[in-house]
Amino acid sequence: MTVRRLLIGLCLAFLYGSPGSAHPAPFSYIDVRVAGRDIGLTIVMHEFDVAHDLGVQDASRLLDAAELSRHAAALRALLQDRLQVWVRGERLRAEWSAPVPLPDRQAIQIDVRCSTSSPPPEITVAARLFPYDPVHQTFVNVYERGEVVLQAILSRDREQVAFFPGTRQGTWAVVKRFLASGTHHILIGPDHLLFLVGLLLLGGSMRRLVLVVSAFTVAHSVTLSLAVLRLVSPPPWLVEPAIALSIVYVGADNLTVRGGRDVRPWIAFAFGLIHGFGFANVLREMDLPARALGWSLLSFNLGVEVGQLAVVIVVASVLSAIRSKSPEAGRRLAIAGSVVVIAAGAFWFVQRVFL
Repeated sequence: MTVRRLLIGLCLAFLYGSPGSAHPAPFSYIDVRVAGRDIGLTIVMHEFDVAHDLGVQDASRLLDAAELSRHAAALRALLQDRLQVWVRGERLRAEWSAPVPLPDRQAIQIDVRCSTSSPPPEITVAARLFPYDPVHQTFVNVYERGEVVLQAILSRDREQVAFFPGTRQGTWAVVKRFLASGTHHILIGPDHLLFLVGLLLLGGSMRRLVLVVSAFTVAHSVTLSLAVLRLVSPPPWLVEPAIALSIVYVGADNLTVRGGRDVRPWIAFAFGLIHGFGFANVLREMDLPARALGWSLLSFNLGVEVGQLAVVIVVASVLSAIRSKSPEAGRRLAIAGSVVVIAAGAFWFVQRVFL
């Protein structure tokens, strides 16, 4: 995805850079260099954008060092609120250098230096350098030990990027972030939860329920990993309706089963494969750290299981208590619950396909 965006950006740069264009290049560049507690940023901006926001009529005048120095304070004041570096939820204090003209690039460069009291576990760079231009983009390259470890494009739709240094603190930050994200996602995902509840409505021994949940876990973990690694990646317009149909199927199976062989583990596994693609659609939007991809996948999966286990324990305990007091009430609850599951799944299917 990054390579494709960069190619698109280069094409746009060619188009905007054509003779007679009012806006030569709607791009800025930020190089971020991380070395222990020190964070350095080099910002390169086109003269056109800087001149526009400083109210300078002739942009080429800013390529003269003496003229640029007269606007240095105004430029720093302009950028201070538009470029922010955050660590542990706190904005770092920045030291700004004097701007330097780059005549060969028709650009202006300015350096920023930040430091922390200890090596940061996570660094967030937020930038919207020239909001007057809705198509303006900022290309961000993050370097560690002289190598590019992250590339991103910031725009009106995406104004910040997070980076996890390749340290023990960075790895632990990845684990905490994606563990919490996995738990949060399963708890706010009514379709995934209703699928699980549908599997639990008929009850059974603890061993049987563990087998059902484990089958679902294994299946969605496999497809989640395949999708995030882009080995298999079906489109959301196909996955989301299929998830809804899986819910309908579980409810219908509960109503039609007649004391035969319990195939719920197989149902959980088969449809768990589809649900895994649904999890992946969420996870891919979270700026997965390339160097800690394994940790992020493992942590997100573990978070999903934590939330899933909490729901299973509560629902299974309540259903078991009802059945122990009144088997007939438990049977009626299973029927009513299955009807609700079918109705909800059908509603989501229609919504996702036609609405």
